[in-house]
Amino acid sequence: MFNKLCAKAYATTASYVHSFSADKRGVTAIEYAIIAVAISAIVLTVFNGSLKEALQGALNTVSDNIDKAAEVKVTK
Repeated sequence: MFNKLCAKAYATTASYVHSFSADKRGVTAIEYAIIAVAISAIVLTVFNGSLKEALQGALNTVSDNIDKAAEVKVTK
């Protein structure tokens, strides 16, 4: 009786381990995550300095234009 129970437990466990190792869905998700992180790192590295400077310049230009428009309105 004990031998049959052990054999059944072994067969069931072996079946689960085999099906788990054959399932590749998680591997694909992990690969996509690694690729996304790599692309994000590359984009941040390339645009870190120049993008920041461009945005700061654009915001300064908009702010200066708003200040000039306010001065013109006050003087009239």
